[in-house]
Amino acid sequence: MRVKSFAKINLGLEVLGKREDGYHEIRTLFQTIDVYDLLEFWPLRQDKIILMGDDNTISWDERNLIHRAAWLLKEQFNPKGGIRIRVEKNVPAGRGLGGGSSNAATTLWSLNRIWSLGLEKSALMDLGSHLGADIPYFFEGGLCLGEGIGDRIIPLDDLSPRLCVLALPSFPLSTAAVYKRVPPSLTSQDKDSKIIKFLDSRDLGFLENDLEEIVFRTYPQIKAIKNLFQIKGSELSLMSGSGSAIFGLFKEKEKAEGVSRELEEKNDVVLTKTLPRESYWADRQTGV
Repeated sequence: MRVKSFAKINLGLEVLGKREDGYHEIRTLFQTIDVYDLLEFWPLRQDKIILMGDDNTISWDERNLIHRAAWLLKEQFNPKGGIRIRVEKNVPAGRGLGGGSSNAATTLWSLNRIWSLGLEKSALMDLGSHLGADIPYFFEGGLCLGEGIGDRIIPLDDLSPRLCVLALPSFPLSTAAVYKRVPPSLTSQDKDSKIIKFLDSRDLGFLENDLEEIVFRTYPQIKAIKNLFQIKGSELSLMSGSGSAIFGLFKEKEKAEGVSRELEEKNDVVLTKTLPRESYWADRQTGV
């Protein structure tokens, strides 16, 4: 079985407070995009999990979220046999695109079918939340509001599709390291919410990412990409999650292609599109 595991971007991100367990409460807007890894699954008679992938910068052992997701199902439901999983990796790690979380959700969804476990979406989302904060989102896709630590998911009416120019700096960023640098001034529950304004108006111009200035101070080259997107007429340009990827959304194909060519001189660039929920599920299951 071959399944597409799509990436996401964050159309807005607000840091609301720090919890006693060290995690931060956030409010964010998740949006799937048409960039994906391919996961292939082969049932095994032997009671073991074999994981392999084509990106040698990633650990394909029991620390990997895919492996952990598969073992979680094995431990809780004891299905017969094992599984061999191969990953064709296109979503780079450490760029704020949710590739690892998407892979884990795809694994839970796929093995639920292969092993005939009969789990409902809510049960899969709950299992995913034990592995990573944004894993539950990938059981919805499209445009969603994320609250809590990003694990409480509220599906929203989709925006019309936009072209998405995705700039991928050569270096990854650690989510934990970025959040450690969040100043107390950002963690106010009472501050004016740009995301709430967007929900009322559907105006992308309100949206911001609170983590940008933290990252931009150390990596001004990422801020320069954002400035270029804005100069070239993007409808919205933000760093995705905790970075390092940064995107620009465009309605006009000519503008998107023009800025892509300009950025390609110094960056890896992907010209893609946002993926509404219906398309997300139709495309994800193609070839299953």
